Amino acid sequence: MDLAYRILNVFTVAGQRLSGNPLCVFEDGRGLDDATMQALARQLNLSETTFILPPEAPGATARVRIFTPAFEMPFAGHPTLGTAHVARAQAGAGDRVRLEMKAGQVEVTATGDRWTLRAARAPRTRVPEASPDELAAMVGLPPGSVRQPLWVDTGAEQLVLPVATPGQVRSASPDPRRLERYGRSASMGERMAYLWAPAGAGRVLARFFFLADGEVREDPATGSACANLGGWHLATGAPRPISLTVEQGEAVGRPSRLGLAVDEAGGIFVSGDVVELGRGSLRL
Repeated sequence: MDLAYRILNVFTVAGQRLSGNPLCVFEDGRGLDDATMQALARQLNLSETTFILPPEAPGATARVRIFTPAFEMPFAGHPTLGTAHVARAQAGAGDRVRLEMKAGQVEVTATGDRWTLRAARAPRTRVPEASPDELAAMVGLPPGSVRQPLWVDTGAEQLVLPVATPGQVRSASPDPRRLERYGRSASMGERMAYLWAPAGAGRVLARFFFLADGEVREDPATGSACANLGGWHLATGAPRPISLTVEQGEAVGRPSRLGLAVDEAGGIFVSGDVVELGRGSLRL
C-alpha cells in the first residue's frame, strides 16, 4: 500500500518558510486502522499527523483524524488549518471547507493561503485545584506571577496561565514533577500548560509546555491553546471584540504567528498562514 502525504508548516512568519509548526497530512486514510495511524504518527514524530477520510456528517467536506506520536486528539489548531489547505486542493472546495472531527464540525475559511478556523465549541472552563502560586512554581516562576489561571476547553482542554510580562514567559522553566501533578487535563489525561503575557498593543507572547516520556517539551505553535486563550478572555469578561497577534515558538527556534479574534457574539477565531513544503509517498 502506497500512502501519499504532504508536509506543511502552519502559523508561519511572512518570508520564513521554515517557521511555524510542522504537519504531515496523509491524503487518504481509508483502509488504515487506529493502530496503524498511531504507528505512522510515531514514525514521523511530528507534533501532529492527520489522516483525511470521507465525511460521514452531512455538509462536511472531509473527516479528519489527528494523532500526536503518543495519542489521538479530538481537535487541534494547526492540524485543522493545514488539513483544510490539503482538503481544498483535493476536493476543489473553494475557500470554505468544513472538517468533521471528534470534537465536532469545524468551519475553516481561507484568503489565499491564510486560513481561519472557528473554535469547535463554546468555551467550558473550570478553576484549577492548585493555587496560583503552586502553578507559578510549576512553571519555575516566583509567587505572585500567575494571575487568574483557568482550565479552558474550546475543543481540547488546556491549562491557561496568564502572567504579567513577556520576561516572565521567557524565563519560565517548568518542573516536570509539578507539571505531572498539577497540569493534568481531566478530559484528555495529558499534562500541559499554556503560559502567556501581553507584549504590547494587540500582541501576546506565549509558550506551550507538555510532558512526553517524563520530560518537559515545548510546542512551537498551538492553535487549540490560542482558541482557549479566546475562551479565557470570554470567561474573565474582557471587552469585545478582541483582536490579537500571538507570538510563539521563539524559545525552540521556530518563530510562529497566530491570529486570535473574538467577535461581539463570543465567536472565537484562530488564523494563520500555511506553507506546503513538499509531497511524498510512504509504502506499507
